[in-house]
Amino acid sequence: MTAVITDPLADPVVICMFGSFRLFRNGVPLFVRQGGKVEQLLVSLALGVRKGVAREELLRFLWPDSDRRLASQSLNSLVYSLRKRLGPALANRSPIVDDDGRVRLRLEAGITVDVIEFDAAVEAGDRSSRAGDTGRAIDSYSGAIDLYEGDLVIGPVVQHLVERERLRARFLSVRAHLADHHFARGEYDRALENALELLAFDACREDAHRMAMRCYVRLGARAQAVRQYRICRQILAEEFDAPPEDATERVYEMVRLEPARL
Repeated sequence: MTAVITDPLADPVVICMFGSFRLFRNGVPLFVRQGGKVEQLLVSLALGVRKGVAREELLRFLWPDSDRRLASQSLNSLVYSLRKRLGPALANRSPIVDDDGRVRLRLEAGITVDVIEFDAAVEAGDRSSRAGDTGRAIDSYSGAIDLYEGDLVIGPVVQHLVERERLRARFLSVRAHLADHHFARGEYDRALENALELLAFDACREDAHRMAMRCYVRLGARAQAVRQYRICRQILAEEFDAPPEDATERVYEMVRLEPARL
């Protein structure tokens, strides 16, 4: 069944971690100090939502220099304060539970996490694509794109960095897929939009430069296609001291000499 992306702010409690950390209760934003313990705790639990996070791991992460007993008291106080702030939207239940030494978010109480929604939307799109239901696949992929408001907010934990890069790669892959889809349908303006958005996140993606060049030609902006190639060449020279790939050079030659073939 394909996931339907609705307004996540309609849910009782929403945790957003794409672009910047935001916390909502019944659609109303709550103040959370940037980089503070509340943000660090909720980010850790949201990223470890499938298995929860070991209590001892949380204590070491949040209070690395504190006595274990004091750190444990601090965690209990933090959880209690979140229950007071978020409980009224969750039928007075705590948003965080401790199951046998593993701390987790109580998603079943009505908590939505944008990262989880993003993954679900991409997976729904993949299932629909494999089933040949292109329309539903594109709807799901577009919903995933809408959720991705920027790279994942992370703390000083290696696993968080790995997760940020995984999500970023998934987002860029979806953007590339949408660009290919719209180009194949002759929707060159929409294909170009996805290619340029992809380049805004990763300026070194040559497939996106090539797509932009092809779109510009189809839209009657051949000179802009040439400029796109020059931008690509300059970026690669500055970043890697390397020329464009052969595939990019071939597209450029077609832009110059055989634009009808694009």
